[in-house]
Amino acid sequence: MRVAFFDMDRTILSQNSGKSWLRFEYKRGELSAAYMAKAVYWQILYRLAVLDMESLATRLVSDLKGERESDMLIKCEEWLHWELASLVSPAAVAQIDKHKQAGDIPVIISGASQFAAEPIAKLVGIEHVICSRLEVVDGSFTGKLATMCFGEHKVGLAEQFASERGLSVNDAIFYTDSYNDFPLLKRVAEGVAVNADARLLRQARKRGWRVENWAS
Repeated sequence: MRVAFFDMDRTILSQNSGKSWLRFEYKRGELSAAYMAKAVYWQILYRLAVLDMESLATRLVSDLKGERESDMLIKCEEWLHWELASLVSPAAVAQIDKHKQAGDIPVIISGASQFAAEPIAKLVGIEHVICSRLEVVDGSFTGKLATMCFGEHKVGLAEQFASERGLSVNDAIFYTDSYNDFPLLKRVAEGVAVNADARLLRQARKRGWRVENWAS
């Protein structure tokens, strides 16, 4: 038995959930064209693995301060049915099932929030979710992150998860598209580059990691 970690965006999903969320909000008339243009720029920086994700996430989450979690859950349910569920890759589901049959523990480990990662986990039959979490007190967002799951943070969270089950990250496998996940990729026994960005693809070829395309 080992842990099989799966990134979500552009790995289990064929696209980035953040991009999908922005389209959803834009179509609802909640975002301006100028904000969408700024978001596209952030996405480009992310794909190049040069975005300061911690600073950006902290700033965006602060905008939610005072909003009700129940309203977010209703909105995310609509988003899930509107588009997000249709982005699940059949190849990802097949790989998840393969690990289950082998007796492994599949885990989503994602920088996305619980409002995207947990519904997707249910759709693909994954019980365990490690993700960024927005802090909620008395049913309202505080404007702070309770958990940041990105870059080096993923390593610590993955280690904690494995250790609690008497397992080791050093024996795990990790599927991801992003060079931003390089810290965890270096720790696991087997890294798999899925729908990889350019920097990750170079590292995968250099290190002999498996390269797969689940987006088709």
